[in-house]
Amino acid sequence: MTPAAPPRRRSSLQLNLLAWVLAALALVWGSFVVWGYQTGVQEADELTDGHLASVAALALNWHVQGDVRPSPPTAVKPPPGLHAHDYQESLSVVLWNAGGQLIARNGSAPLPDFGIEQGFATLKLGPQSIWRSYTQWSADRAAKVTVMIALPERDSLADDIAMQMIEPGFWLLPVIVIVLGIAMRRGMQPLHLLSQEVEALDLSRDQRVSDAHVPRELAPMVTSINTLLDRQQAALERERNLANEVAHELRTPLASIVLQARALESAPHSAGDAAATRLALQRIGQDALHAGHVLDQLLALARAGRSLPDAASLPPVNWADVARAVAASQAQSAWDRQDTLAVEAPPTLCVRGNALLLESALRNLVENAVRHTPEGTQIEVQAGLDAELGLAWVQVCDDGRRDAAEPAVPPADSLRLGHEIVARILQAHEGRFAAAQAPQGFTTCYRMEIPAAG
Repeated sequence: MTPAAPPRRRSSLQLNLLAWVLAALALVWGSFVVWGYQTGVQEADELTDGHLASVAALALNWHVQGDVRPSPPTAVKPPPGLHAHDYQESLSVVLWNAGGQLIARNGSAPLPDFGIEQGFATLKLGPQSIWRSYTQWSADRAAKVTVMIALPERDSLADDIAMQMIEPGFWLLPVIVIVLGIAMRRGMQPLHLLSQEVEALDLSRDQRVSDAHVPRELAPMVTSINTLLDRQQAALERERNLANEVAHELRTPLASIVLQARALESAPHSAGDAAATRLALQRIGQDALHAGHVLDQLLALARAGRSLPDAASLPPVNWADVARAVAASQAQSAWDRQDTLAVEAPPTLCVRGNALLLESALRNLVENAVRHTPEGTQIEVQAGLDAELGLAWVQVCDDGRRDAAEPAVPPADSLRLGHEIVARILQAHEGRFAAAQAPQGFTTCYRMEIPAAG
């Protein structure tokens, strides 16, 4: 015996929604982090360049007389709270006169060339010494100054400033994830409650889903669920009634068969009882046929309850030929009862469907008309096409109620199993079955309608 496959684990709507939201948040957050980092680096570079230009402007306004020997710079005493990235002490300043003679020099940078153009530049003053510089002449062209800072220190300052800008985002993202998860769980609470209520439903009882505290977005789903529950209860009620009636219909002939069999068993076997024996056997045969008829109806009802494929994929059927074939098969039964059975149908009445089911539906209607009407009844199978609605129709009419004084003939099944079969077959063909207004000359008429092919 093949072991049963383990139940498939279903995905969680809340986790799925949270994952997509967090993915979108991470994408947006990552984009802002990259953009913020680049912006921080750019702003730090501009700040450093502005600092170089400010120091250059300050140095050009010195009033220096003669040559000033370079001396070790005085270290800046860090005040309390000063960050480690305070780089003012690493600035190097070189001041020349108009002739290119060095006037003043401060800092650890190597001496650059006097011929440096004005403006910002990146200077390589040694094998591994790269400096960011700003050079400017004085207004009277009497002095020239170059202010420099080591490029690695400048980049480190830019990175530190950029990281200070994006660092709050790294702490904020986990907080957002936690708060968002809690908020989403709280927001999904109505859906969780609705799921629990639907899961607790007992289809065997008349229950409905309450819409008292259902959000507007879930109201259509609750309405659909309640509609399905109503249809389920109606279907269950029909099935219960049908089962009760079928049991009653089968109980009567079976009980009669048992009684007749016991009577035959206990009766004396004499020549005078031959007529009673034949009568009992005849009754047993009739009851057996009655029970068989009910069982045939049940089998047809089961076949009618099976779903059919899409109507477009069903083969075309000439419903008029089906009507003529059914009438021909019932002609002998009608002749035995002195009934008149006729067919009024066009040569072709094309529909898409299952020919056997359509034949079973029409046979039930004709058999009802033959079995459950007085002898000598006029029965007619009529067929046609409603071009305006695009419906093909077949109806069975009779004049069995022509005389109100005649006693009504009880049907073989009080719930009209045959009509239930016809209704289900027509429902499977997206059609309709109902009693129709009888044409002139008839008293009873039942009509079937199906969308015409083409």
